[in-house]
Amino acid sequence: MTCNNCAAGISKSLKSAGFKDADANFIDGEVTFSAIEGRSPDEAIKNIESLGYKVKEDTDAPRTGASAIEKKFIFSLLFTIPLFLHMFFSHDSFINNPIVQIVLCIPVYIVGVMHFGKSAWGALKARYANMDVLIFIGSSAAFFYSLAGTIMYWDSPEVHDFMFFETAATIITLVLLGNVLEHRAVEQTSKQIGELTKLQSPVARIVIKVGNREKIYETSPETVKVGDVVQVVEGDFFPVDGLVVSGDAYADESAITGESDLVHKTEGTQVFSGTLCRDGNLRVEAKEAVKDSTLQKIIDLVKRARKEQPDIQILGDKVSGIFVPVVLVISALTFTIGYWGFSLSLTQAILNSVAVLVISCPCAMGLATPTAVVAGVGRAAKMGIMIKGGNTLERFAKATTIIFDKTGTLTTGDFEIDILENTRGEEALQMIKSIENYSNHPIAKSILAKFESLDTVPLDDVKEIKSLGLTGKTENQNDVFFGKAEEGSDLVLKINGEAVTRLKINDQIRAESKQAIDAFNSAGFKTIILSGDKEAKVKMAAEALGIKKYHSGMTPDQKLAFTTALSKSQIVVMVGDGINDGPALSGVQVGISLGGASSLAIDSARIVLMNQDVMQSLVKAQRISALTYRTIKQNLFWAFFYNVVAIPIAAVGLLNPMIAALAMAGSDVVVIGNSLRLRYRKV
Repeated sequence: MTCNNCAAGISKSLKSAGFKDADANFIDGEVTFSAIEGRSPDEAIKNIESLGYKVKEDTDAPRTGASAIEKKFIFSLLFTIPLFLHMFFSHDSFINNPIVQIVLCIPVYIVGVMHFGKSAWGALKARYANMDVLIFIGSSAAFFYSLAGTIMYWDSPEVHDFMFFETAATIITLVLLGNVLEHRAVEQTSKQIGELTKLQSPVARIVIKVGNREKIYETSPETVKVGDVVQVVEGDFFPVDGLVVSGDAYADESAITGESDLVHKTEGTQVFSGTLCRDGNLRVEAKEAVKDSTLQKIIDLVKRARKEQPDIQILGDKVSGIFVPVVLVISALTFTIGYWGFSLSLTQAILNSVAVLVISCPCAMGLATPTAVVAGVGRAAKMGIMIKGGNTLERFAKATTIIFDKTGTLTTGDFEIDILENTRGEEALQMIKSIENYSNHPIAKSILAKFESLDTVPLDDVKEIKSLGLTGKTENQNDVFFGKAEEGSDLVLKINGEAVTRLKINDQIRAESKQAIDAFNSAGFKTIILSGDKEAKVKMAAEALGIKKYHSGMTPDQKLAFTTALSKSQIVVMVGDGINDGPALSGVQVGISLGGASSLAIDSARIVLMNQDVMQSLVKAQRISALTYRTIKQNLFWAFFYNVVAIPIAAVGLLNPMIAALAMAGSDVVVIGNSLRLRYRKV
């Protein structure tokens, strides 16, 4: 594809052929659509290739050396340079001979027909006029006008007044140059994908037992199954997500979490694929297949960042869709009014209309949003912030309210456990440890750590009562409940309805929470706490952090009802980490979860914060969103402003078609360059 409008034409053609959710992405060259019963991918491939494009297989070897577009540009340039220089020689010089001019122009024009003409014809067959339609018509008009004038005035000195072969050739060559610069810049915006892909380990060393002996064999990480144990030595990238089962090492997780400090890994700790093992070696039990790994999820997010388009792109897409027909009409009017209305010469009237065709640039409009989104999402991924789609960036940038869960979000999630009352001794504590093994709530993790040395007891029929606790049965069929106490303590263990143990839970506010809340308050956000905890604790946290509005004792249903109602009148962001936050995270425009949160919370969220400094990452996510949205608006403004100013200038004859071609290519580069700034701007 030569531009984003090509991608739009492919999408439209596939949709017209019945392929649902068809989307062609110019940046990474991928086309996606929903599977349809009775329709095969081969039919979609035939549809795409009927438009003049070639579908590459995943197994195709990666490109080495110059790309096809670069080769076309170099070839055209070799003929265009002497053709262009003819203006500096006298009419009777060799370079100004009409035959020499035609011989030099024809190879370039053939390249133009094969490159732009083929694409233009395919677009018109799909009932869609893309940028190449303008380029093909403009260069063809200059070529055939020159050819006709040369034939008509072959033996006359006036023949040189009709020879504009250099215009046709220069238009094609300069637009090819623009395509080369555009492709290289687009590669830079999606470079993050390649950098992340390199983090995938090329090999996995699986440990297997053969009798009483162990063997290690090397295989592709894609073949590792959940439950397999892999050996990871110093200098290896971890091939899978999993838990350390033996060994001791440090991991460099900066590529995933954005944290530069090495993280100590010992038995029971979690490791992520794509992170680097340093200073030691480990054995890791795989908990996720490679296709479901953290690294692969980040790669997929970056690759499909444009899949969910920001709302602001709707305007740009609508304008791009009608832009080319409008430009064709303006070009025709430029010729008609100039030639018959203002008595311009035929030559000048044609040159003015060609300049209008060439100066127009719907490509810049089409590139304004996707290049900024990919750059923004890629920058966030490098900082350990997973953002699901371009519309998430826009919504976070436009949000007015941010809601926080308290436990594990504003607080550390590391709890001090005090035993207030215990009438059953160690037996009761063993039951608490046993039943909490079924929970992944932050409090459960702290309780398990406190009672680590205790044995467990068998429990059956363990069930969760949302926002209240867990129930189960002992071997003797005694009913066990562990969860919220009615009063007097935070948690209670009941056996057959009798309270036997009471625990007091003390949570600590994250050191960085106050700074983050101050940042959001200063930015004009309304900050709110929604918590299932008791009012006294929620009030204390709110006052310490400077949050004026809070709600305590909230059940998941109440959280969902609150966020849904609020989202009807404003754009709402919610940050949470627990299972009970999942529904509420889905009920707001931007749900944000922590990397160590429950899988439900992560799946429900639009943004996932992977590193340990979650509150600082949250502020960075908002700033990246705001910068990306601002960049999109700047790009669209430039694209609109450029065309609004340039087309009238070309229409009145103040722009030579060659200068127009250079300016058109430059407008694409400006838009892409502005997007590339997102990779380096301070957040």
